[in-house]
Amino acid sequence: MSPDNDVIDRINALLDSTDPETVNTSMRIPKPLREAAALAVSELGVAPSATVLAANALRTLLEIVVREAVLERHFEANPELRPTLADLAIAAAELDGSPLAQQPELIDRAAAEVQRRHPGADPEDVLLWAEAVESCKANETAEKGAA
Repeated sequence: MSPDNDVIDRINALLDSTDPETVNTSMRIPKPLREAAALAVSELGVAPSATVLAANALRTLLEIVVREAVLERHFEANPELRPTLADLAIAAAELDGSPLAQQPELIDRAAAEVQRRHPGADPEDVLLWAEAVESCKANETAEKGAA
């Protein structure tokens, strides 16, 4: 279930605020994470301070959460628009420049089989399955040709 519009609107309003007021907070974070942040600031110059780095990371995460909530609400209202696992696998293959992108039927079959066996599968699982199927076919063809 996605959050209601009021929650998303309120988060967006807070993220868009130009209010310069800050608050002092006390957060307990793992020591290695704090040290990694300090190194990223001092050695990589990713932010002026670990506090700014943490605030930027929190802002980025909140922006992602809001976008995902809006997208989920859109798919709940329009389930026919939600991409299938095969759709996502084809898109991943295209982004990777994989030759599998030119074989959508193979990816459709692989997605159906992978989803049947592994309901929590992701697009990369589908591409790996499709690649394995193609490799087996190529090996069988080569063995028949050698015989």
